[in-house]
Amino acid sequence: MKVLITDPIHQEGMDILQAQPDLTIEQRLRLPLEELIEAVADADALIVRSETQVTAEVIEAGGRLQVVGRAGVGVDNIDVDAATRRGIAVVNAPTGNTIAAAEHTIAIMLSMARNIPQANASLRDEKWNRSAFLGTEVKGKTLGIVGLGRVGSEVAKRAIGMEMRVLGYDPYLVPERAARLGVEIASFEQVLAESDIVTLHTPLTDTTKSLIGPDELAKMKPTARLVNVARGGLVDESALLEALDGDLLAGAAIDVFVDEPLRDFTIAQHPRIVCTPHLGASTEEAQAGVTLEVVDQVLTVLRGQPARFTVNAPLVSQEVHELLEPFLSVCVDIGKIAIQMAPGLPTAATIAYHGELAAGGTGPLRAAVLMGLLQPGREERVNLVNANLLAEEQGLRVAEEKDPAREDFANEVIVRLATTGGEVTVGGTRLRDQTHVTRLGDYRLDVIIDSPFLLVLENEDRPGIIGAVGSLAGKHDINISFMEVGRVRARGRATMVVGLDDPMPDALLQELVQEPAITAIRLVRL
Repeated sequence: MKVLITDPIHQEGMDILQAQPDLTIEQRLRLPLEELIEAVADADALIVRSETQVTAEVIEAGGRLQVVGRAGVGVDNIDVDAATRRGIAVVNAPTGNTIAAAEHTIAIMLSMARNIPQANASLRDEKWNRSAFLGTEVKGKTLGIVGLGRVGSEVAKRAIGMEMRVLGYDPYLVPERAARLGVEIASFEQVLAESDIVTLHTPLTDTTKSLIGPDELAKMKPTARLVNVARGGLVDESALLEALDGDLLAGAAIDVFVDEPLRDFTIAQHPRIVCTPHLGASTEEAQAGVTLEVVDQVLTVLRGQPARFTVNAPLVSQEVHELLEPFLSVCVDIGKIAIQMAPGLPTAATIAYHGELAAGGTGPLRAAVLMGLLQPGREERVNLVNANLLAEEQGLRVAEEKDPAREDFANEVIVRLATTGGEVTVGGTRLRDQTHVTRLGDYRLDVIIDSPFLLVLENEDRPGIIGAVGSLAGKHDINISFMEVGRVRARGRATMVVGLDDPMPDALLQELVQEPAITAIRLVRL
C-alpha cells in the first residue's frame, strides 16, 4: 500500500512508516494542485498538515484512498463531507499538541497582561521606559473559556493554579466534568459579559465562523481582553481592530489568523495586540506527538480497524468516547465472529449494551459491530465512516438495546444476528487491554482473542474429546494457543473454542468432521 505525505512531518513518524514491510512511502512536499491530483491517484493513505488543501477534487482523484490523516487538530483544510461520501476515514491528532497549545495560551495571555513583547521591543530600541508598560495581574481575574475540550480543559487547570476564577461555555460539557475541573458552567453571553479575559478553544465550523464579531465584542467589558490560539476564522479581525480602536476592548493576544501566512500585517502591528505566527503547536514535543498520533491512526485504518480519532465517524462527547474507545475493537471482533458463524444470509442484527456502555451514545460501537459483520467477503473496505450506509444498502435491519444491569462483567456487548438459517449470538467485553468473548449462543465462556484463527466446535461433552482435537491438530503441525469450553451441564451439549496460530488445512477439517462427538464446525478468521 502507498502512503503519500505532502507536508513535513516529524522524523519519528517517518521512521515508523518506513519500517512497515507492506507500505511504500512517498513524500512530496508542497505539490501544486495538478501534481497532487496525479500523486494521490494510487495512494491508499494521504498524510498532511495545514498547508495541503485536500479538496473534493483531490479526494475524487484518490480512487484507492482509505484514509486522510491530519498531523494536527483542525481539519478545515480537508473536505470532510466529500471524504465521508466516499467512505474515506479522516483522522487527526487531537491530543499530541494539547499541552503545547495550552501552555502557549497561558504564555501569550501573560505576555498580553504584562506587556512583555512591547517592553522587550522598547529595550531593543535602547529605551528604558518602565512607566509605559504598566500591566495587570491575572490572580483573582475571571477567565472565560469558550470550548472545554482537551486544550480548553488544560488551560482551565493552569488558570485555576494561578488562582483565577474560571467560567466555561461548552454545549457538550457535562456538569460532572465541569465540577472535576473546577469550572463554573456559564452561558456564552455570561462568559462574554463577566470575563476579564476570554479565550477560545473551539474547532472552526460553519457555526463557529466569526464566533466573535461586532455584537459579541460589544458585550464584553471595555477592560476585557481576548485570546485566540485555536483557529483564525473564529474572530472577525476587522471587528476586533475597530473594538480596540474605539476603546471597547483593552487588548488581544492572537496566534492564528484568517489568512496564513499573513500578507496584511495591520493586525500584528496594532499596539494593543500581542501576536505570534501560529506557534500553538510549535514545540519539539508537540511536533513529534501529533506525527506519532496521526501515523498510529493511519496504520490502524489501513489494518482494517476503527481508528480512535476518526473525525467523520459517529460523534459522542469526550467523556463517552473515553469509555467507548477500548470497546471498538471488541465490537469489530464479535461482529466478525458472528457473521462467520452465521448459518445463513444475515437479515437483521440486534446489538445489546450492558453496564456503563448503555448510559450514553453508542453510535461508534454500532458502527464498529457493523464493520465486523460486513467486512468479510467484501472487496471494499468497511469502516466507521461508511458502515451504517453499507448496512442500509444491504438491507440489514439493525436494532439496539440498552440495559445498565450487569451480570458477569461491568460492561458487555452482545450481538444477536438473525439469518435465513437461524440465529447466532456472540458477546464480548474488554479486560486488561484484551478482547474477551463472553458468550457463544447459549454458552457462557471466557475466550481471550489473541490468535488469528478460531476453531469453534459444537460437540458432546464427554471424556477424550479435548484430547482428540489436540492430537489431530498436532498431527497436522497446527499450533494451538488456547482451548476454552463452555457448557450448560456435564455430559450434555458443549461449545469448544480453539485458538490456532496457523491456517487450518482441509485435511484436518475432514478428520474433525469424522469425529462422531463433533456436531458442527466453524472456522473464524480474525
